[in-house]
Amino acid sequence: MKLGAFSVSLTVKDIHTSKSFYENLGFEIFGGDITQNWLIMKNENCIIGLFQGMFDKNILTFNPGWNENAENLGSFTDIRELQKQLKTKGITMHAEADESSEGPAHFIIEDPDGNQILVDQHV
Repeated sequence: MKLGAFSVSLTVKDIHTSKSFYENLGFEIFGGDITQNWLIMKNENCIIGLFQGMFDKNILTFNPGWNENAENLGSFTDIRELQKQLKTKGITMHAEADESSEGPAHFIIEDPDGNQILVDQHV
């Protein structure tokens, strides 16, 4: 199963403090908008999202259709197909993609320890 680019979405208390901390670790701003309290930062092929006031806890994120540079892939498994495959394996969806739609969509699952996993397709 190919889930696409991987990143960790971190819920942070102060976006400016977190930005400075991760810059000290060699991360650079890759996307986002600090005035809206979110940034995507990158260090080589490691990607983290910093989100202030948007989520209750940290989230593992996968982006079908993208590589680690947020570039569209020529070939990938559509999110609706991934969702169907996971459902047949008995995995419960906490939010579902509309299987009759096309293009951008997302679903959310949780691992056995309650860690949220967002699968978010942008193409």
